[in-house]
Amino acid sequence: MTGRPLGTPTLLGLPYDASSSFLKGTAAAPPLIRQALHSPAGNPWTETGIDLGADRALADAGDVPLGSSAADARTKIEEAVRTLLESGGRPIVLGGDHSVTYPIVRAVRWFHPKLSILHFDAHPDLYPEFEGDRYSHACPFARILEEKLVDHVVQVGIRTMNAVQRTQAERYGVEVIDMRAWVAGQRPTLHEPVYLSIDIDAFDPAFAPGVSHREPGGLTAREVLTVLQGLTVPIVGADIVEFNPAQDPSGVTATLCAKLVKEIAGKMT
Repeated sequence: MTGRPLGTPTLLGLPYDASSSFLKGTAAAPPLIRQALHSPAGNPWTETGIDLGADRALADAGDVPLGSSAADARTKIEEAVRTLLESGGRPIVLGGDHSVTYPIVRAVRWFHPKLSILHFDAHPDLYPEFEGDRYSHACPFARILEEKLVDHVVQVGIRTMNAVQRTQAERYGVEVIDMRAWVAGQRPTLHEPVYLSIDIDAFDPAFAPGVSHREPGGLTAREVLTVLQGLTVPIVGADIVEFNPAQDPSGVTATLCAKLVKEIAGKMT
């Protein structure tokens, strides 16, 4: 593993949903997030005063061609992220289902001997396996923790944890800030460089109806943005996953994803 200077925030699309367990559709998300990001309805300035329209403020590496073979997709994702990092980029990945986080983190870890994950989600995604699939979108953090790819995982917004996943969280020392703890005032504290993984169903469905697994009682857009803007450790990479455009023809969820991209890129800058 090697440490190196942090690079230019760079979009990377992963149009992959073959590891989804319920509804397909998240593979269609990357171009719609880009469309919302560049829409004339808004502008490229972040809330903190960063102009992402300036030269080299935000790059775009395009989409990685991915088929339906899960093993092949994981290999291609890891290679693409590692290539981006080696070329001086800092990935902001547009998913895709949440299974993509595992190969992304495998690549990121190579460049960061100290690494934490801040994971926003309604679900902990810690199953040892789900419906016979160890690489399901319900399992990425189990794989990450098994391989010791990170030093600390904090999960925020959880509101579906069952006995199996609770056991997994205890086994691996995951810090879980479920919605009851969040409402009581608990907030994440991070000390290592952080990788952000944002499952859009972390948000209450009122803010993000375009997901396959709607779970009421979630986070507001402002709550998540406040956490992101208040981070005091470097953001070394991020993913925004599980946006299913077929579930939201209005485009509201795409606009939220684009807002997250802007504020993450601004914080990276």
